[in-house]
Amino acid sequence: MNVLFLSLIDFDNIDERNIYTDLLREFWKAGHKLYVISPVERKTGKKQKVIKTKKATIIKPRIYDMQKVGYIKKAFSMFTIESILTETIKRVLSNVKFDLVLYATPPITFEKAVSFVKKRDGAVTYLLQKDIFPEGLLDLNVLSTHGWKGIIYNYYRKKEKKLLMASDYIGCMSQANIDYIRNHNPFLDPERVELCPNSIEPIDKSVDLHTRKMIRQKYDIPLDKKVFVYGGNLGKPQGIPFLIECLKKCKNIENAFFLIVGDGTEYHLLQEFVYKDAPKNVKLMKRLPKEDYDTMVGACDVGMIFLDHRFTIPNFPSRLLSYMQAKLPILAVTDPNTDIGQVIVDGGFGWWCESNNVNAFSNTVIKIVDLMRNTMPDKSFDYLQKNYSAKESYKLIISKVDLKKCDFNQRK
Repeated sequence: MNVLFLSLIDFDNIDERNIYTDLLREFWKAGHKLYVISPVERKTGKKQKVIKTKKATIIKPRIYDMQKVGYIKKAFSMFTIESILTETIKRVLSNVKFDLVLYATPPITFEKAVSFVKKRDGAVTYLLQKDIFPEGLLDLNVLSTHGWKGIIYNYYRKKEKKLLMASDYIGCMSQANIDYIRNHNPFLDPERVELCPNSIEPIDKSVDLHTRKMIRQKYDIPLDKKVFVYGGNLGKPQGIPFLIECLKKCKNIENAFFLIVGDGTEYHLLQEFVYKDAPKNVKLMKRLPKEDYDTMVGACDVGMIFLDHRFTIPNFPSRLLSYMQAKLPILAVTDPNTDIGQVIVDGGFGWWCESNNVNAFSNTVIKIVDLMRNTMPDKSFDYLQKNYSAKESYKLIISKVDLKKCDFNQRK
């Protein structure tokens, strides 16, 4: 079977480890032929090229910049990307007939490319719904339903509907995501919307006591304190001003230390806070290489997830998986519309509090500090293996391709 994967993630081989490449390797293991379109932004200076490896053919067209640019530049890039991808498919993959097209949001502007392959080849189309856009920008007041921002919102909403309609199946990250997509898009057949969560190839990335001590000493992290780590994007979706208020509230909690590792549009707010307040129990670091970051996470005690309280869409951050691989319990600090906190609490591997209550956060931290590290031994990793395995996601998706083919043959 020929599989086409459309993505904005820049990678040169599928041996890299993330939620997309881990899934693609499962297709390769099963004997399918993989074709990936993984664009490069112009600011990188990279040229467009085709990379042929043992496991996949990766096409890398050049697109306009999308990461760490203003909203106008990002909007222009999103507007042009589907034409670039469609032309790339026509030019490079004209002789390949695809059975399955996989793609993920963001962005929502893949529709023309998806519809082209679907019409040309009769391919099954499967959307991995990783972000609900543009509704999330409404929540953060980046867009609105009126004025010139309303024009942009309506354009994106129209594109979102077209992408959903072009998708034979829509795999959502959690039950709350399923409910949201179904309720806000009544034109969809509910049976087409199903659970296909963020998933990876589970690898034990916990560390032994010797490595734990070595890493903490290397990065000047206290050995005698319970370390709460946040790693990932530091932007508007994470509600950084609230995070800062939480850190201020917890400055006098004995035996609690907060490690923040990442980068993003709101990084400077944390940088200013650390410079002006000089908290003794907070360390801020820029983004690290993945292997170094994974080892550091394993040397910590609790992983943290933050989401802005204004969200009405049910986000489900993939950074949860890196904490679970490190066998860490998790503290989710989020809006009440996502069910990630419920999953964590019901699974018995962490805690949840709302991201508008500083006192609730500090009280939860105090409770956690009073617990021993081994109160939740391996529970997060066990849950990861049972619920977020890329192998299971592959089985789900491939079953839909087989089902669609059977329906098509019966109609013939």
